[in-house]
Amino acid sequence: MKTNLKLQKRSFTIVEQACHEIHGFGKLYQELQDKILLSGQSKSTLTNYSRKVAQLCLHYGKLPQNITEKEVNRYLASIARNSKTPSLSDFKFYIHGLRYCYRLLGMNDKALKLPTIHEPQKLPVVLNRQECIALFKAPELFKTQGFVGSDFIQQDYVQGGQPVETCGY
Repeated sequence: MKTNLKLQKRSFTIVEQACHEIHGFGKLYQELQDKILLSGQSKSTLTNYSRKVAQLCLHYGKLPQNITEKEVNRYLASIARNSKTPSLSDFKFYIHGLRYCYRLLGMNDKALKLPTIHEPQKLPVVLNRQECIALFKAPELFKTQGFVGSDFIQQDYVQGGQPVETCGY
């Protein structure tokens, strides 16, 4: 006797929930999928962008084109404020996913009104003479010492071939 069992998922992804609960999200997701595929972007781009857009849509219960700028900013502020990680990557996926979605919908003016992401600018670490010598002598293998030293020397020439004073050893 054959039994035809239909396996049911115990839980749905956030995108599947949005497709089921928000009228029109399935069509928007399909358009987003087609655009990302045709532009040659990776599957992870689609996954991350659509996940974040779906979370926003589920939060407000409507499509992104029907969410006001004030609502988007309030949601993004709460995400930035309540983030459990110091990384901005989650916040960036919201911003970039929404921008991509708005441009897909022909709403470039709304895409430009999204907040920009400013990361703190850090100065490069500059080593003194003793630190350079310690760096070159640190590798155990002589071959590795030469590699580190030659790489450093190659970077010591500025445009035009003029050598810069190095911390030789």
